[in-house]
Amino acid sequence: LTSTEYGGVRYVSAIQKGNVVAMQFHPEKSGQAGLNIIQGFLEAVQNKTLSQTVPLPTPSLTQTYPQLVKRVVVALDVRTNDSGDLVVTKGDQYDVREKDSGETTEASGRGNVRNLGKPVSLAERYYNEGADEIAFLNITSFRGGGVLEDAPMLQVLEAASEHIFVPLTVGGGIRSYVGQGGVEYSALEVASRYFRAGADKISIGSDAVYAAEAYWKQKESGGERNTTSLEAISQVYGVQAVVVSIDPKRVYLSSSDVPDSKHTVLTPTQIGPNGETSCYYQCTVKGGREKRPIDAIALARAAEALGAGEIMLNCIDMDGTCSGYDLVLMNAVCDAVSIPVIASSGAGTVEHFGEVFEKTKVKAALAAGMFHRKEVGIDEVKSHMEGRGLPTRRTA
Repeated sequence: LTSTEYGGVRYVSAIQKGNVVAMQFHPEKSGQAGLNIIQGFLEAVQNKTLSQTVPLPTPSLTQTYPQLVKRVVVALDVRTNDSGDLVVTKGDQYDVREKDSGETTEASGRGNVRNLGKPVSLAERYYNEGADEIAFLNITSFRGGGVLEDAPMLQVLEAASEHIFVPLTVGGGIRSYVGQGGVEYSALEVASRYFRAGADKISIGSDAVYAAEAYWKQKESGGERNTTSLEAISQVYGVQAVVVSIDPKRVYLSSSDVPDSKHTVLTPTQIGPNGETSCYYQCTVKGGREKRPIDAIALARAAEALGAGEIMLNCIDMDGTCSGYDLVLMNAVCDAVSIPVIASSGAGTVEHFGEVFEKTKVKAALAAGMFHRKEVGIDEVKSHMEGRGLPTRRTA
């Protein structure tokens, strides 16, 4: 029925035999266009006209095939506020509390958690405005407890999946843990619960860092290692369902510093506090609160080898700055892996999307605060992308 091109490879994307239609994509996750396909199929079955289907003309070798678009992803950082309500928030370099409101909480002695809206209603708004994907990130899951006891977060996902027909990614707490009553849960069981609640992809953060460190340790010294949560989930659900989220922070190097041979040294566009012109990108865990010895390039390579299908690449230094993505970091990771990379951290204008798609090889770009605060709309971003000749999905 149809052919598509991805990564320079042409392939058959939809076929039909008799009353069976098979596709290399999920129409129920392809917005209104996908829902129209399902509706057309059901109406053809009801009207008994399915056998009259005519294949679309196959483009010749000199013609251009339809290509996958550059995706615009909206992230919703979800956590409970000091009143116990589940809210969408956004931080500056991962700090989500107000700095200048003058109000503090008795429990923390710090500003209140920024409340930018309710998760489900915001997600529905972004779907209706044309977001290509939506990511729910449970940003306090590292503090203890587990997903299977986090009923509100699961309910958010279940409610959102009833009305949103683009891919949903959920992250936070994808790890093995001991729950109430001493019951042990594997990371695979946690991921399975998220998938049953409506997720299309799960995002692994801290656990992926530990898995990558074990991977490289085995490469260096040999011996056995346990199957990681990343591998276990990928083997059951497929690589397309597993995203690894990387949270690196720059470590600037002076001219006298001797870099570790395990670190990839890069030249960032922003110089260091003491005029340094080189750095490596050190990975962190627990929401950016704990540094690890592995860098972003090594983590990305290990993640692909262990079964990740996509990288969500953040940069703590750029988070909340609204000054654009870290293009140096994006290019370095894109060059290191063959799986898609999602650019994250730093978007503040429509031009930042055009810039990251033109100057790097990322397949998607993610933003949060600029959309939550209604400073820039998704339609404005896509109009700008179209104006620059970038392949863009439109809902109408």
